[in-house]
Amino acid sequence: MNKPTSAIRTWRLLRDQLGSLRGVYGGANRIVRRDDFASFPEAVLLLQGFFQTRNVWEVMEDRLRFDGFGVLSFDLGGVFGLNTHRPQDLAERVAEKLERLCQRTGLRSFHIVGHSKGGLIAREYVQHLGGGPRVKSVVTLGTPHHGTPTAAVAVALMGLGAISRSPWDLLPNSRFVSRLKADIFPADVPLVSVHSKHDVVCPWWASVLAPKPGETSMKNRLVQGVGHTALTYDPGVYGIVRQELREAAALYGQRPPQRQGR
Repeated sequence: MNKPTSAIRTWRLLRDQLGSLRGVYGGANRIVRRDDFASFPEAVLLLQGFFQTRNVWEVMEDRLRFDGFGVLSFDLGGVFGLNTHRPQDLAERVAEKLERLCQRTGLRSFHIVGHSKGGLIAREYVQHLGGGPRVKSVVTLGTPHHGTPTAAVAVALMGLGAISRSPWDLLPNSRFVSRLKADIFPADVPLVSVHSKHDVVCPWWASVLAPKPGETSMKNRLVQGVGHTALTYDPGVYGIVRQELREAAALYGQRPPQRQGR
């Protein structure tokens, strides 16, 4: 068998790290909208990362639905329909949308899977916007829990803030990241960070959770050979996500009633 050329290897590397231009960045909102998520025993909200559309979740959504999960995702808006708004603003928008959905559909609780910046949006919702009682678990994929130095590239591409200030929030020691790290994450909401040593967009050490006293629900899951965007469709990563969702679903019933939905 012929070995792949350097051009093919480079293309595969870029695809695994940044995703397919056509599949992830083009054709915003290609995923078919379904409103049946509240009819499933377990529902999962998917939150995409910076400069991506929810198309990045196409494979994950198909797998989750096949395994019996209800799935919902949002168009997070931004430049050219890409996720470029600041994470705190998006968390507030997501919180408002979720409350309207819960009132309309009867959905009381759900899991969140967030890729990259999407994981920070999930944390903001749980830690600062009252989402804890509704959220059964948070699983993050390649999320910069400590910020990531590669966000500096995005800062430059976004005109140093003229186009979007979101990349500034993703830098190490940014005010947004520092606030999330300083405040306690609820002990009854499992928080799992799936990260890869082959992720060059968000280096593995930027994703590793470092629990403080009282943060007893945090867990790190290391994978090998998976690029940044490939975390959303790699079959091994999906196996971890499915396992964590099922374990968290079993634990949710042990919470006191006031911490179960609304």
